[in-house]
Amino acid sequence: MTTHPKDDNDLNLEEANANPQVEDENVAAEGEAEGEVSEEDVLLKLARENEDLKEQNLRLVAEMENLRKRTQREVADARTFGIAGFARDMLTVSDNLQRALGAITPEQRENADPVLKSLVEGVEMTERSMLSTLERHGVKRLNPEGERFDPNFHQAMFEVPNPDIAANTVVQVVQPGYVIGERVLRPAMVGVSKGGPKASAEKQQADAEQASSGDAS
Repeated sequence: MTTHPKDDNDLNLEEANANPQVEDENVAAEGEAEGEVSEEDVLLKLARENEDLKEQNLRLVAEMENLRKRTQREVADARTFGIAGFARDMLTVSDNLQRALGAITPEQRENADPVLKSLVEGVEMTERSMLSTLERHGVKRLNPEGERFDPNFHQAMFEVPNPDIAANTVVQVVQPGYVIGERVLRPAMVGVSKGGPKASAEKQQADAEQASSGDAS
């Protein structure tokens, strides 16, 4: 009579039933192979995870603070410079009012009839009201005659030789300039002195010391 050989699983099962100690040793070996996690390892892992969470939280707080400051700055800029385009257009109207007033000579104004005098006064009042309104919204007029030429706010149209005035001094304002906040809406168009004595080093130092003492007080 022929017998069929048993497969490997049946053999292993029989060996385990025949010798239970072998099974226990195998389970123990598997536990050692996998490695036991000590309480100290768990605490170290939790501490690392806690530090990572703290770092992520600090980074998130910093990003939110930067976003808040940037948004605050953008809102302030929008409030300050939002009317820049409108204000620049209004400067053209102010220029036209000035030209209208400049077309009338002092003699004509003095000898003018009451109707013309009222008209001139009305134009002057309108110009003053417009400039006052612009100034309330942060627009300031630049009339730098007698000041040192500053290319950030002035545009030199011509030079005036004058040995009695320090070089690069604004001696004539052809057209006033305007700024909104620290931003130039339109530079002042000016004539600048040429050939005069430059400001001495002593005067520059004295001015710097005076400004420094003013800031300290």
